[in-house]
Amino acid sequence: MSPTSNDLADEVDAITAAWHAQLPTLDVEPMHVFSRLHRLAHHIESMRAATFAQHDLTMWQFDVLAALRRAGEPYELTPGRLVAQTHVSSGTMTNRIDRLAERGLVDRRGSNDDRPIVLVRLTPAGRAAVDAAVSDLVTRERAVLAALDGPGEDGVPHAGELAEALRALLHRYETQTGVARSGRAPVPRTVAAP
Repeated sequence: MSPTSNDLADEVDAITAAWHAQLPTLDVEPMHVFSRLHRLAHHIESMRAATFAQHDLTMWQFDVLAALRRAGEPYELTPGRLVAQTHVSSGTMTNRIDRLAERGLVDRRGSNDDRPIVLVRLTPAGRAAVDAAVSDLVTRERAVLAALDGPGEDGVPHAGELAEALRALLHRYETQTGVARSGRAPVPRTVAAP
């Protein structure tokens, strides 16, 4: 028997029902989606942190190492590119690079050009750590998505359909709000009072 919405009732249903009872003219449908996304994001963040911890990495360490690994051989980027890909300030990135270098997961070198550019490179130890962590992460994420990998007859979307819907939602949100794909919101302009 396929699950019905009553079989899957959760705390979000109770919260939205309570809001609807208090404000019957308020359309609480968005809360059904965003409250669940928020809760799921919290659970996934905890799962990711636990996965990375098993490889002696924090989430930020994984983010920096993963950016370098995705760059392809020779697995190096400028600090500025790392800032853009990890959405932190340059000061924060400098601190992170220092700490990763102390652990032997990255090293710094000057570029071969005439310009004085610093490059951050993934070390073999850093590559081994990030490769193991991402492999475990994908295994755990696949297990979470297993509930969506059925034939789709019960109205539950397939994981690929969910990914497409979320991609469209994210794109529309970023386009409408002006949030750049870098993840940084535009700086609001202050309007002087008359």
